[in-house]
Amino acid sequence: MKMTRNLILGAALLAATTVAAAQSYPQRPVRFVVPYAPGGSTDTLARSMGSKLSELLGQQVVVDNRPGANGDIGMTIVARAPADGYSIVLGYIANIGIGPSLYEKMPYDPVKDFAPITQVAGASNIFVIHPSLPAKNFKEFIAYTKANPKKVNFASAGVASVGHLTGELLNDMAGIDMQHVPYKGSGQAITDLVGGHIKVMISGMASTLPHVRSGKLVGIVTTGLKRTPATPDIPTIAETYPGFESSSWFGVLAPAGTPRPIINRLNADIHKSLQDPAVAKRLAAVGFEITYGTPEQFAAYIQTEIKKWAKVVKASGAKPE
Repeated sequence: MKMTRNLILGAALLAATTVAAAQSYPQRPVRFVVPYAPGGSTDTLARSMGSKLSELLGQQVVVDNRPGANGDIGMTIVARAPADGYSIVLGYIANIGIGPSLYEKMPYDPVKDFAPITQVAGASNIFVIHPSLPAKNFKEFIAYTKANPKKVNFASAGVASVGHLTGELLNDMAGIDMQHVPYKGSGQAITDLVGGHIKVMISGMASTLPHVRSGKLVGIVTTGLKRTPATPDIPTIAETYPGFESSSWFGVLAPAGTPRPIINRLNADIHKSLQDPAVAKRLAAVGFEITYGTPEQFAAYIQTEIKKWAKVVKASGAKPE
């Protein structure tokens, strides 16, 4: 009886301590890990949210870029961090939805090692080419690629990234044979594309639209089912190949075991930061579509996406390098 009473008292004390810690949260800066290099879509989204989130939390939110291994390095850092709300990560479809099907063993479990906070955005990807390529629209590009099998290379942020799998899906549906060139993140790939060292890339709009608008790159199609408000004049692949669809999504996660009051606080303030007119306008301009939801909704969505992309990875034959 005495042992039972002590266990109950211990549990009550732990619960009270957890609530007290959550109520005083945050008391120091929060590290917001981006698992990719500066300059890509994930980085753009995190930095757009960061300043407003700092204001709402009353502590600085420090964006910490930790690129490498297709996002696994940054994700692992947060998976192994203390579950106290001071380390969060901006997860991306590639390292949460696709990774489990690509690798036999990952350094983290995208379901068991994280506490989902909220999905924050979705985005169609854009198919961009260097102006020196002898094709100025999608129809011409398909014709050129068919006439030059295995001679057209396309860049992506890494093996089995959304850009890679989208390119392989297009190869299959259009009957073409582009060759994949993986990079360690989209930043360097875009630099090489703008410089003409590589001619084709499928990427997030946030990192490529400024170059399209300046004329350094040509946007020929987007990858969602519908045209996006950011690029209403650019057609979708689905307009040529019905049913084609490949979009990206992003969400914020904390280490598993993070107290629910802290998760709730972050969920609410992240939503408020995305609703800020200046932030919303900035993100819409580069093709992001803001999404909101509860931690439970995000957790369920992750499970759905893992199942969906398992089929795509299998069909593509993609293997880690």
